[in-house]
Amino acid sequence: MTVTVETLEKLERKITLSLPVDSIQSEVDSRLKKLARSVKMDGFRPGKVPMNVVAQRYGYSVHYEVLNDKVGEAFAQAANEAKLRVAGQPRITEKDGAPDGQMTFDAVFEVYPEVRISDLSGAEIDKVSASVDEAAIDKTLDILRKQRRTFAQRAMDAGAQEGDRVTIDFEGKIDGEPFEGGKAEAYQFLIGEGQMLKEFEEAVRGMKAGESKTFPLAFPADYHGKDVAGKTADFLVTLKKIEAAHLPEVNEALAKSLGIAEGTVEGLRADIRKNLDREVKSRLVARNKKAVMDLLVANAELDLPNSVVQAELDRMTEGARADLKQRGVKDADKAPIPEEIFRPQAEQRVRLGLVVAELVRANNLHATPEQIKAHVEELAASYEKPADVMRWYYGDNRRMAEVEAVVVENNVTDFVLGKAKMNERVISFEELMGQA
Repeated sequence: MTVTVETLEKLERKITLSLPVDSIQSEVDSRLKKLARSVKMDGFRPGKVPMNVVAQRYGYSVHYEVLNDKVGEAFAQAANEAKLRVAGQPRITEKDGAPDGQMTFDAVFEVYPEVRISDLSGAEIDKVSASVDEAAIDKTLDILRKQRRTFAQRAMDAGAQEGDRVTIDFEGKIDGEPFEGGKAEAYQFLIGEGQMLKEFEEAVRGMKAGESKTFPLAFPADYHGKDVAGKTADFLVTLKKIEAAHLPEVNEALAKSLGIAEGTVEGLRADIRKNLDREVKSRLVARNKKAVMDLLVANAELDLPNSVVQAELDRMTEGARADLKQRGVKDADKAPIPEEIFRPQAEQRVRLGLVVAELVRANNLHATPEQIKAHVEELAASYEKPADVMRWYYGDNRRMAEVEAVVVENNVTDFVLGKAKMNERVISFEELMGQA
């Protein structure tokens, strides 16, 4: 076998493979003989089918199979000898005009790029921190109380106010014509919870049971209902019932209903703090990790292998189809999903993956068994039976691969934070949780 390697453009390469016809035919004959010993055909006893009949029936498919195997082996050997890191699958085509006794093929493919990462010691990065304060615990308690609130009907002469649950009939028209979704009977919503557009809530606020009102409502230009977005409708609303909310007191009964064994308010607040501390830690890790990954991409130079980007695009498109199918969309498998909408994200994922892989390789940031075990223990700690959760992780290679990937990302984060100029910044609990 003779091999030549050409550099085309950027990451694209071409290897020319020459294979002796004799070796291909010899392997075809060998496989046909092996097949003849077990093949079943009408009119012949098993193992007694003549070779010429076997060759006539199976010769083409066996020849195709052998050719694929031989070319694949030759390509793998040539790429290995040339120390090429092949990205994706090669495109292989047979060449005309091969010398007698030879078959010649061109294999065009991409290689993984050289990744150049700038010196990170001069780069600046923000590392944020946050803590759980008493106000955060109070706010969480309020949420838990709202989840357990009860409602009692108000007096007929009382006006609807913040926090009340109202039952209404309504009908909206645009230019005198009804529109889809613009009418409902006995519809309930809570005033002040953002369940309805602000203008709608304001119109209902202060109304009494049995009262009707007509008012205009301008739908925002970015409203999810495209048929009414940017248009103004006239609504007729009749208020049928007003119910005042009653929130449970913060006491031992509430603590017990929330699973606090000792049933004390102090125990309830301690449990809330523990859960919030865990959530804060998780969000801080994710936020600082993203800052590190953004810094790495900004300080790296590389060409992207089109084949790897295409594979990522295929995965994302298939993921979108699976999501549509799960939501019950009819003919989700045939839904037109233009892959270009995913391209920026796919390219970013591939770029980041290659940069991280290079940093891990160059600085030996691979996950150790001890780190993996510690991370699994941490994941399991929040469950009632940690040992069962640990067995669940260790019982599946895919889950363990996901754990290993997270540990590697954590190693990369720590490495970069240790190299770059780190600006430590304290942010509020609300900002971290996206509530600011």
